[in-house]
Amino acid sequence: MSPQQSPAPHSVLAPRPGATHRIHLRAAGVSVVVDVTDGRSPAITHWGAALGTLGGQGLDAVCEAAVDPVVQNAVDVPVRLAILPQAADGWLGRPGLSGSREDGSGWSPRLVTEAITLDGQPLTGPHTESGPGLLRFALVDAELGLEVSLELELLPTGLLRQRAALTNTGATPYLLEELTLTVPVPAHADELLDFAGRWIKERTPQRREFTVGAHLRENRRGRTGADSAHVLHAGPAGFGFRRGEVWGVHTAFSGNHRHLAEQVNTGRRVLGGGELLLPGELRLAAGERYTGPWLFASYGEGLDEVASRFHRHLRARPHHVSTDRPVTLNVWEAVYFDHDLARLKDLADRAAALGVERFVLDDGWFGSRRDDTSGLGDWVVSTEVWPEGLAPLVDHVRGLGMEFGLWFEPEMVNEDSETARAHPEWLMAPSPERLPLRSRSQQVLNLTIPEAYAQVRDQMLAVLGSTEIGYIKWDHNRDLLESATRATGRAAVHEQTAATYRLMDELKAAHPGLEIESCSSGGARVDLGVLEHTDRVWVSDCIDPLDRQQMNRWTAQLIPLELMGSHIASGGSHTTGRLHTLGFRALSALFGHLGIEWDLARATEAELAELREWIALYKEQRELLFTGDLVRADRGDSVLWLHGVVSPQRERALFTLAAVGRSDQSQHDRLRFPGLDPAARYRVRPLLLGEGPTGLSLPPWWRRAAEQDGLVVPGSVLERSGLAAPLINPEQGLLLSLVREDEGTPAAHR
Repeated sequence: MSPQQSPAPHSVLAPRPGATHRIHLRAAGVSVVVDVTDGRSPAITHWGAALGTLGGQGLDAVCEAAVDPVVQNAVDVPVRLAILPQAADGWLGRPGLSGSREDGSGWSPRLVTEAITLDGQPLTGPHTESGPGLLRFALVDAELGLEVSLELELLPTGLLRQRAALTNTGATPYLLEELTLTVPVPAHADELLDFAGRWIKERTPQRREFTVGAHLRENRRGRTGADSAHVLHAGPAGFGFRRGEVWGVHTAFSGNHRHLAEQVNTGRRVLGGGELLLPGELRLAAGERYTGPWLFASYGEGLDEVASRFHRHLRARPHHVSTDRPVTLNVWEAVYFDHDLARLKDLADRAAALGVERFVLDDGWFGSRRDDTSGLGDWVVSTEVWPEGLAPLVDHVRGLGMEFGLWFEPEMVNEDSETARAHPEWLMAPSPERLPLRSRSQQVLNLTIPEAYAQVRDQMLAVLGSTEIGYIKWDHNRDLLESATRATGRAAVHEQTAATYRLMDELKAAHPGLEIESCSSGGARVDLGVLEHTDRVWVSDCIDPLDRQQMNRWTAQLIPLELMGSHIASGGSHTTGRLHTLGFRALSALFGHLGIEWDLARATEAELAELREWIALYKEQRELLFTGDLVRADRGDSVLWLHGVVSPQRERALFTLAAVGRSDQSQHDRLRFPGLDPAARYRVRPLLLGEGPTGLSLPPWWRRAAEQDGLVVPGSVLERSGLAAPLINPEQGLLLSLVREDEGTPAAHR
């Protein structure tokens, strides 16, 4: 991601000047057709439903049919919308590449295609059809001294991704302002869906009409943000989880970034994204290169299929996590800064007895950190609180058969810390004379300074090397406001993000098997960039189960359940003050990487017994949860939300029904279960743990299922006709297990 010296160009067979190439990639029901006409910059003429085998004539037809007529009072040739849009093609929307020389020249490039390779091999003919593959385009503006290496890859999952690298081949510096890539969407995609939110209420969906102009989501927080666009979708008005063609994009970067939906007055519509660069942040000297982040693009019939492509891509990675995700206890809401060895050992004993597999010690173990105003940045175990170091607790936890995890916030510093007093120049600031406004009593530690980076890395390695620590909760509790290198005043968010990625990678290389959780005031760093370096995200600091129903529902639009930290709260929510039954708290946490945030010493014996049941159920179901397809039923404005996970072969499923409010009606529409095999027959079993939901009024089929160890129902009936919904009180829920009859009848869970 950082400027670097340009490598020697690789040897490829360049097409003849002015050559035309049409390329068709297809995978998993998706086709992407790319057109390079007369050597111009590449354009996508189709991205969407699979087109079948086209042949040369078919490819020509797709590309030529996409050319717009010449519009009166516009340029005298058809306007071309390239992947990297440029004014030189007649495009009057947002340009893909924006920048200039220091004298103001070179701001409007005319990039042409000099070479094309597919999976490393040069294209030799005008027509190419392939399965999934990686296209590389060498784009050049020799006059302005600019080269762009553009990558477009259709993955086996049908997910499309693109990125670009800009090299300054001129003799003078080039000031890069923006490098934004786009994908086209059709005119009938006339509604947008993305996300907003705030701390403890992340990923709140918002819809709007896709009209003329730009819907621009710019994030200047220096982290992904609780109000991140997350995934920006376009589709026909009213598109849902299971209906309507949907196109979505995600910028895979954890620093400043943008998402873009734009329609110009000709009707052309695009989605796009890229890194947001601050003024003067990227000054490319002669020969230097900048590589932008991946822009991921997912197409599907409904939001579930869009999400599924992201999930399958992540699960196919060689370094993806195991399905055997350990049940976690984090002690923050149990003890906060009160680190008492005897109390923590007692919590560990109680956790192990329940079947917990990972114990995480949160903030307060280091330096002068007795509250949140002091000590941040001094990553040395406090001898005041831990006179014998962490080993007594770690050894106790590991002796109980659990893994030990520890909280860090490596990118931050308190002004009241040994680090800040010794090195005030390490604090990010717009000038030597002043600091940014404090946030949570914190400033940002500049990891782009080699000495600061080395101190943090070495202190963390020393702690990790002192005892057996298998997991880091990596927090990031403030926005990067006015974040610059203090000595120069030059913006440094781009380099800070790259340094953070590098530090994560160094720690993992030194400690193979180490897992890192991306936490950022909760869910403010959830993106595919950070997930190349971490192993799960903390969805939100709010674990109120009602709010988590919404946040988990939409976080899963991008990432699969095994990467989502989802914990069972204490009875009274620490962030909302609401009270909930253990059943609703556990049911809301089950569809994710399960954990607990609760002072177990305050739990009753009945609560502990029920909690043990939920943990056992999670262990039974986690392979299904972390390999199956997420499905969410379209139920309009109903307050009964139905979602579940269906196994890849559709032989098993687990569904949850949650009442997220009070209905205006005394009864509800039938429950229709998406994602099943309509030709199969399923045994439907209600799973009631503990006392079950309050206000439960059962339909006759439920009673029959309870009497007969399940009710056998054709998949077509479950999916298209449905079952009468039971009645439950608001903020209650229940579980249903579905097993295909020809798979046998395993023992009931309870």
